[in-house]
Amino acid sequence: MNKLKAIQSIRKALAGGKPSLGSWMQIPNGSVAEIMGAAGYDWVAVDMEHGAIGVEQLPDLFRALELGNTLPLVRVAEGTAKECKQALDAGAGGVIVPNVQSAAQLTAIRDACRWPPAGKRGVGFCRANLFGRNFQEYGREAQAPLLVAMIEDIRAVQALDSILRIQGLDAILVGPYDLSASAACTGKFTHPRFKAALKKILQKAKQVKVPVGIHVVLPSQGDLKQRLKEGFRFIAYSIDASILWAHAENPGH
Repeated sequence: MNKLKAIQSIRKALAGGKPSLGSWMQIPNGSVAEIMGAAGYDWVAVDMEHGAIGVEQLPDLFRALELGNTLPLVRVAEGTAKECKQALDAGAGGVIVPNVQSAAQLTAIRDACRWPPAGKRGVGFCRANLFGRNFQEYGREAQAPLLVAMIEDIRAVQALDSILRIQGLDAILVGPYDLSASAACTGKFTHPRFKAALKKILQKAKQVKVPVGIHVVLPSQGDLKQRLKEGFRFIAYSIDASILWAHAENPGH
């Protein structure tokens, strides 16, 4: 697939106020990735924070996703320079970084994702440029892969004004479970503290025109429509395992 074109298409949709709908993978299996890639999402994030997925498995998972013309992204474990480089060199079109809490942290991550002159990422032959064959073409993509910062802590909400001003940030993504945990109301998404944090995030991001996303963890069309109505635009719809559970569980159990 043409990953640069896919990245540009996602950016164009978000810039126009339209949603970009993706999903999430935690099961390290090529057949699962092939199904997810053919399901019609703009992107699928391979979860290296909570999923049991190693760097060596990324190329095959990406190939399977790309068969369906779905852009592979990676939710890295921490956002270190090494993690970002390995994910992008393997062929990810961008990274989703958990628990971003400051502008300085996000700036360092952005620079670790980009080839010079835009950043500081090491340049070399890798799967992303077909081991040198597409070196020049990939150079354009490597100047600005997709960058999504997860807002998962009340401290991040307090620092949001400066985080949102970082050039190159494509979207922020609310991690509802961690955010609710940091507000001492774990998993209670109707709790006033959680709802107030969401409202503040949406208001601040709207002021500077940065798209806001959220993870709709359980596969619910009703929840998805509600989040779209609330103004969320970069949405991860459920997880491979949650989708499987929703349809596999014995209805007579």
